Amino acid sequence: MQKEIKILSPCGMLGYGFPKESFLKGIEENPHAIVVDAGSTDAGPHKLGEGVAIVSRRAAKKDIELLIGSAINKSIPVIIGSAGGAGAKVHVEWTLEIIEEVLKENGLDAKLGVIWADFEQSEILDALEQNRITPLGKNVKPLTRVILEDTNNIVAQMGHEPILEALHNDCDIIVCGRAYDPSPFAAVGIYYGMDKGLSYHLGKILECGALCAEPGTTKDCILGTLTVDSLRVKSLNPARVCSQTSVAAHTFYEKDHPFILHGPGFVLDFEDCEFNTIEEGVIEVRNSKFLEAKDYYIKLEGARKVAYRTFVIAGIRDPLLIQSIEDIEANIKRQTTEYYPEINPDSYSINFYNYGKDAVMGSTEPVPFNGHEIGVLFEVIADTQELANSICATVRSTFLHYGYEGRKSTAGNLAFPFAPSDIEFGPVYEFSVYHLMKVEDGLSPFKIQYFGGKYGNLVRSGQSVAK
Repeated sequence: MQKEIKILSPCGMLGYGFPKESFLKGIEENPHAIVVDAGSTDAGPHKLGEGVAIVSRRAAKKDIELLIGSAINKSIPVIIGSAGGAGAKVHVEWTLEIIEEVLKENGLDAKLGVIWADFEQSEILDALEQNRITPLGKNVKPLTRVILEDTNNIVAQMGHEPILEALHNDCDIIVCGRAYDPSPFAAVGIYYGMDKGLSYHLGKILECGALCAEPGTTKDCILGTLTVDSLRVKSLNPARVCSQTSVAAHTFYEKDHPFILHGPGFVLDFEDCEFNTIEEGVIEVRNSKFLEAKDYYIKLEGARKVAYRTFVIAGIRDPLLIQSIEDIEANIKRQTTEYYPEINPDSYSINFYNYGKDAVMGSTEPVPFNGHEIGVLFEVIADTQELANSICATVRSTFLHYGYEGRKSTAGNLAFPFAPSDIEFGPVYEFSVYHLMKVEDGLSPFKIQYFGGKYGNLVRSGQSVAK
């Protein structure tokens, strides 16, 4: 067993960018792996449903070029989690095409391990009929055959097991489909025989890059170190520093329980954790516990198209209009509905968001409004794009010329920053699958594919290995 295992986290999401100086400082530490998360559900179901990336191709390539160029020359494995944003086949292939391009342009060779996280509808239907599917939370609808048939791009969050398998096959680059965010980091520690609790806790901290430092950001590098009985983190940028508070705070980031964190096939217990400063800017953590679950569940994610959206952004400066904005918006909604008696009102919805007043918190906003202007965003969500466009145009024209009490002119009520004012957004998706599925183990549900030899044709060559 190695005495220390070092993991370099360049940023909180591949494509977010990071200072080259911080990264090269991390490379000087001779890390055992470079690991970066590339996905999230923070952006909602659209990326999964539409099959598009969270970041631009330009930004992803810029990060990948720096990562691969430095890593391959020093024989440091690179692991990418939740490739392309949502981790479905289309996102993984998008990432592989960029990697292939970078390898070819730089004349580099690499052995790739690709871990697919996609599931066919039939596989989920079988699990549904076997009562192996459970909603993730009280607000998630039960899964049905009809919902599944409307759903595309179903993925599952992998744990460390398939990534560990790829590491044992001596891959230079491992590209993961949808992954539990800490898993790619944890797999490195577990590969080298380190404690699973500490390995996953370190992954929980590193997955967001320098967000665990002060000032926090996802656009900078952090170095994590595992020892036999502790983990350590430090910033690689002198402009940031890790503190006991910042590292402990990030431990509790995105959790619904103060010290319990559920993962695929396990529970992490942070109740007895100790956070200590061992030298300036270096925080050591002890006593993270990994508790194996009785049953192994993986989280499923799937998105289906449910509607289409059109929206308008405008500014309002008249204090009389602002004073009565909610009543006026209610009347505009009523007038629009009355204008289209032939259209089923259940086939569309009209929503208003008054930014600067209460758009973020709505009726729970505790601060009384006292501003001189607001920005209003109104949207129409409808069964078809044509219907969304039509209803939104009527809302906009009604709002623009609405005659409210005390109005002193016949000019327009709305100041539009763009022309045309109506923005056709396109399809609207929902997480139709947001459930747990019981499986036998963490390896067999995922397929691993290996590519080797001279660069080129990485996406189209290799043999599929179903575990």
